[in-house]
Amino acid sequence: MDRASFLLLLLFITTVSIFFFDLTTADELELTAESPMIFPLSYSSLPPRVEDFRRRRLHQSQLPNAHMKLYDDLLSNGYYTTRLWIGTPPQEFALIVDTGSTVTYVPCSTCKQCGKHQDPKFQPELSSSYKALKCNPDCNCDDEGKLCVYERRYAEMSSSSGVLSEDLISFGNESQLTPQRAVFGCENVETGDLFSQRADGIMGLGRGKLSVVDQLVDKGVIEDVFSLCYGGMEVGGGAMVLGKISPPAGMVFSHSDPFRSPYYNIDLKQMHVAGKSLKLNPKVFNGKHGTVLDSGTTYAYFPKEAFIAIKDAIIKEIPSLKRIHGPDPNYDDVCFSGAGRDVAEIHNFFPEIDMEFGNGQKLILSPENYLFRHTKVRGAYCLGIFPDRDSTTLLGGIVVRNTLVTYDRENDKLGFLKTNCSDLWRRLAAPESPAPTSPISQNKSSNISPSPAKSESPTTDLPGSLALYVSMFLVAVAVAGR
Repeated sequence: MDRASFLLLLLFITTVSIFFFDLTTADELELTAESPMIFPLSYSSLPPRVEDFRRRRLHQSQLPNAHMKLYDDLLSNGYYTTRLWIGTPPQEFALIVDTGSTVTYVPCSTCKQCGKHQDPKFQPELSSSYKALKCNPDCNCDDEGKLCVYERRYAEMSSSSGVLSEDLISFGNESQLTPQRAVFGCENVETGDLFSQRADGIMGLGRGKLSVVDQLVDKGVIEDVFSLCYGGMEVGGGAMVLGKISPPAGMVFSHSDPFRSPYYNIDLKQMHVAGKSLKLNPKVFNGKHGTVLDSGTTYAYFPKEAFIAIKDAIIKEIPSLKRIHGPDPNYDDVCFSGAGRDVAEIHNFFPEIDMEFGNGQKLILSPENYLFRHTKVRGAYCLGIFPDRDSTTLLGGIVVRNTLVTYDRENDKLGFLKTNCSDLWRRLAAPESPAPTSPISQNKSSNISPSPAKSESPTTDLPGSLALYVSMFLVAVAVAGR
């Protein structure tokens, strides 16, 4: 055998070995990229080239997301809802989007104590894909020990209980995410506001294994991120995205510690009114559960010390306005008249409030983020900020109106960007249209351009390095055959 033939044979053997090694690795990586499991520590012992290849494959993984429209208005209804379809064929429901709840539930036809809501009750008997979860060690069981059950009680004394079930859940025509089997609550009893509200039920977006987000992430069909964008004062509506979007320029972030509390918290350190620091002890925002962002809560609640400081600072900035009684004599609302009826002009009367995070970044609250309109006096507004009964700082939906909020659970942070949330929905619904501009200038970010998620990469696509080895293999065979 001459030297040239020997070299070709050596190249052939080496290339075939590399080809099969990388083919095995690529198959393993494809599973890893789609798996919600945490990497075992043993993976760190892989050769550097393979480790880099693994990270590149994971980074290139593109999962779909669900673009969902929001309806209703925070102050008119007390909540925002989205549409969810359950069953085969699908049955439609209007559900309150709630980051403070971990269970999604709807009233079922078997419900013994459910109110009259905007849609008919879910009828399990009409869904060919429905299944009630049988009693097992991982759930609470009914008195007969046959079925898994749930019960949720809320601070306003409402409650929901029923049977945990599984069925296909669909996310609407704008969603790139195909229908997925998920666990939800089939309600048998409602009390309080849950009984009397117009919305059908709750879509739980909190941290917990029964949360819609957790279930979709565990299935590997979306990344561990979701976003909410609530419409502004007297506009309502908005948008929700389950899955990842590209963080827009100008978005400010706060660390969110999943070990600090089961709720979505932020690292709030200081408040500023009209650019002036309130000089509060940062510890005031770190009591009990810390500072919690809860989309299912309407207003904002601060520890008494912080509430008094914020209220007094606002009053100091509006000497031209008259202090008046609130619309409901049963509540001690802080209200003012003389600002005019045009909501677009209230920023000329009321100051901005800055929320400063531990990293030094600030979320700017315009007046619509802490005021609601007086229902009995024209041109009057009331503070949507109240003293909390305990030491928790609870930020409800009013604080994030016309604000894109990204719950980046994968990286333990929450992102905020002021924008027009109605325009954002139109942008999501029509990706080819120009990026919407922000009506609020203070964030200096007028462009919102969440990238429409690409569909999952086909399993037939070859990774870059594997394709290279296949090409080398074919070249070696061709040369050897000459």
